[in-house]
Amino acid sequence: MKSAPVIGEHEFEPVEGLPEAPPEDERILWRGKPSWTGLAYRVFHVRKVAIYFAILLAWGAASGYHDGQTLADVGRTFAMMAPIAAVTVGVLCLLAWFYARTTVYTITSKRLVMRFGMALTLTVNLPFSLVKSADMRICGDGTGDLPLDFGGQHRVGYIHMWPFVRPMKFARPQPMLRAVKNPEKVAQLLADAIAGNPVTFMEEKTEAQHAPGMMPEPAE
Repeated sequence: MKSAPVIGEHEFEPVEGLPEAPPEDERILWRGKPSWTGLAYRVFHVRKVAIYFAILLAWGAASGYHDGQTLADVGRTFAMMAPIAAVTVGVLCLLAWFYARTTVYTITSKRLVMRFGMALTLTVNLPFSLVKSADMRICGDGTGDLPLDFGGQHRVGYIHMWPFVRPMKFARPQPMLRAVKNPEKVAQLLADAIAGNPVTFMEEKTEAQHAPGMMPEPAE
């Protein structure tokens, strides 16, 4: 009998990204984190929000000047609206950074494990025996999204999995590795693991993910 996807809460991790140590017959093949800039662009839509505020500021300045306001008045209006735009974009970037920092993707020889959440940490176990197909989409920033399809037989909650779920797939939610670095290599490793041909462990070598203006943590 095939086990269904499991979503659980945890506070202690004997192995990073896993709520418990894997069995002796299970090997960890890869572990990595999403790119915070990829999450900012595709989850929190920072670029679109910035463009929206830029258009709003330009329209406000142009309409004010057309209505007879002086350049000083237009400048004061711009000075009032610009900080709101900057704070909004900054908050969205900070959320993306926190999500990336608290998320761990783990591929083992038998399952995909996703640990994520800021206030409430959730762990999702997705056995490969349930996966019907996997897909990959490479984005303009070089990162990729890797959704998994269960074929409709087993479902996970869209809200529980957000933002690590394929957008707009409400009827049949598909868990998705978002903003994965080196997506081609990770997708090949995932495909081999699903097919039962796992490769050796590939630890992700990434730069420290620090939000602009934040100091890095001291090394332990």
